[in-house]
Amino acid sequence: MSTDTSSPMGDPESNGRSVESLETVAIRFAGDSGDGMQLTGTQFTSTTAIVGNDLATFPDYPAEIRAPAGTVAGVSGFQIQFGSLDIHTPGDRPDVLVAMNPAALKVNLPTLEPGAMIFVNTDAFDARSCEKVDMPETVLEDDTLHAFRVFKVPFTTLTRGALEESALTTREKDRCKNFLALGLMYFVFGRPLEHTEKWLDQKFAKKPDMADANKRVLRAGFNYGVTTETIATTYKVAPAPIKPGTYRQVTGNTATAIGFVAAAKLADNDLFLGSYPITPASDILHELSKYKHFGVRTFQAEDEIAGIASAIGAAFGGSISITTTSGPGLALKGEAIGLAIMTELPLVIVNVQRGGPSTGLPTKTEQSDLLQAMYGRNGEAPMPVVAAATPADCFDTAIECVRLATKYMTPVMMLTDGYIANGAEPWRVPDVEELPKIPVQFRTEVEDFKPYERDVVTLARPWVKVGTPGLEHRIGGLEKAEGSGNVSYDPGNHEHMIRRRAEKVDRIANDIPDAEVIGDTQGDLLIVGWGGTYGALRAATTVLRKRGHKVSHMHLRHVHPMPKNVEPMLRSFGTVVAAELNLGQLRHILRERFLVDVKGLNKVQGQPFMVSEIVSKIEALLGSPSQEAVL
Repeated sequence: MSTDTSSPMGDPESNGRSVESLETVAIRFAGDSGDGMQLTGTQFTSTTAIVGNDLATFPDYPAEIRAPAGTVAGVSGFQIQFGSLDIHTPGDRPDVLVAMNPAALKVNLPTLEPGAMIFVNTDAFDARSCEKVDMPETVLEDDTLHAFRVFKVPFTTLTRGALEESALTTREKDRCKNFLALGLMYFVFGRPLEHTEKWLDQKFAKKPDMADANKRVLRAGFNYGVTTETIATTYKVAPAPIKPGTYRQVTGNTATAIGFVAAAKLADNDLFLGSYPITPASDILHELSKYKHFGVRTFQAEDEIAGIASAIGAAFGGSISITTTSGPGLALKGEAIGLAIMTELPLVIVNVQRGGPSTGLPTKTEQSDLLQAMYGRNGEAPMPVVAAATPADCFDTAIECVRLATKYMTPVMMLTDGYIANGAEPWRVPDVEELPKIPVQFRTEVEDFKPYERDVVTLARPWVKVGTPGLEHRIGGLEKAEGSGNVSYDPGNHEHMIRRRAEKVDRIANDIPDAEVIGDTQGDLLIVGWGGTYGALRAATTVLRKRGHKVSHMHLRHVHPMPKNVEPMLRSFGTVVAAELNLGQLRHILRERFLVDVKGLNKVQGQPFMVSEIVSKIEALLGSPSQEAVL
C-alpha cells in the first residue's frame, strides 16, 4: 500500500472517521470457487475504472470446474492493484485480503506483509471448515494473525439478515454474500454503488427478484461499513492522470477480439475465426461471436485441426482469417500451419499460453511455447512471431499481425498468455482516424498471372479470391515451383523456395520499429523480456534505477524477426539478463543468434513475476555477475 505523502492525512469525517489518501492499493478477493470471487473482482475493477484510477488485475482460479468445497485446491482469487499513478502490475502482495473461508485465508496468508488488512467471514470458520485445511478453529482468536489488521465480519449472517423478507431459498441468499463483501470494500475505498446496481439490473433483467436481492446485500455491506465502529479509517485514491479520451476496461482476450474486428475493417474485409474451445483462449471465440453485424463469422470446429483447416480455407477464399488456441492445441495445428506456410496464405494463429506440458496447468500462466512458436513444425518453416505485452496491447498486436500476414502473404503467430488474457486494464478507445489502414490488394489482372510471382520488396505472392475469372490456380502442401506454382520435385527449386520463404520473413525486420527501451541505451545491466512480463520488468527497472543502478529494460514485441536495434543493445551492456516464465527459451535464441552471453532469470510456477523478486535477483547479479538469476 503506497501512501501519497503530499495529500492531507487524517481528515475527519462527520462520523469521526479519518480519511487516508493513498497512491496505490492492492486488494485480493479469495474464497471457494463457488463464492463468486471472479465476479466480485470484476465489478470492483469496473467501478474503479469509472472512478478514474489506473489499474491492473490478476484473476487466479483452480483448474477443476468444481473443486471440493472449502478445500485449498478449490480456492479462487482475484487481485487488483489500482492507484493515482501508472499501474503496471496487480501488485506483489495484497494490502487487503477478503477471505471468505479458512481455505482462502490459509492459501493467501503467506503472501501478506505485516500490517495488511484482512476481512474474514467469521461465519465460515467452524470446526469442520478449519479441519479441512488443517487450521485450528481458534485461528481468529489466537496469535496466528497478530501481525495483521483483522476485521471480523459475519458475511453470511448479514446477508441473510438483509434478505430476511426475501422469498429466495437459504442457498440462494447465501450465494449473494460476495456482494456484501463488495459493498463493504466500496465503503472502505470510496467507490460508488451505482455502476454495480445498473449492472445487476441488466444482468438479471428477467429475474428482478435476484437483481433486487443482490442490490440489497450490496447496500447492506456498504451500510455495515458506515455503522460499524471497527473500521476507524477509510481510504481515498485519487484519479490517475490519463490522456483525454473514452476509456473502457478490457481483458486481453476481449482486446484481442476487438483488435481483429478492427483489423478486418481497416483491411475493408470480412473476418473469419475457425477455432476449437480451449482454456484460456476460449473467450476470444465467445467475444467474436457477438460481432456478426460487423461481418464476423465464427466457426466452432469439432477439433483443433478442423479449426485451422477452416481458417486456411477462408484465407484462400479471400477473408481475414484467424484461429485461436493454447499450447496443446497449437501442437495439433502444427501440420496445418506448415500447409499455410507452403501455400503462402495470410493467417493469424493466436496462442494464449498456459502451463504445460500436456494438460499441465490449464488455468495458470506461462511463457513456455516460444520455441514451439518458432520451430514447432516439420521442415524449414519460418514464420513471424509477435507477442502482446499487456491486456490493452492485445488490440494493437492483433492489428499488427493482420498487417504483416496480408502484406507479406504469410501466417503469423500471435503470442499472449493466461496472465494477459484474463487480466484487465483501462484501454483508451482510439479514434478511427488514428488507426492506419491495412491496404489489401487482390490480383484481378489475368495477363501474365503467376500464382507464385513475387513482389520485389516484400517477396509476397499475389492474393487471389477464389472464383476470379481467368485466375484459376491450384495450391497445396507439395513443394511449388517459383512463379508457376506447379508441383516441383526439383532439388534446386526446393532449396530456392525454402530460402525465399525464409528471406520473406526476414525482410519484415525492415518494416517494424525498434524494440522499446526503458532507461539508457548503455549501462551495467540490460533486462530483456517479451510478452506478459512487460509490466513487472518495467516496474522493477524503475525501482532499480531509483536505487542508482545503471539498469535498462528492453522489451521485444516482434520476436521473429527481431528489430534491428536488438543486437547493438545487447552489446552495449556489461550484463544481459533474459527474464521469462520458462526455463530460458528467449535466452537460448539470443545466445544462438547473437553469440552474446545472456543470463537467465526464470520462473515456472504458473504465477507471474513479482517486482520484488526481480529487483532482488538483479541486485544479486550486479553484486556478483557470475551468478545465474534463477528463481
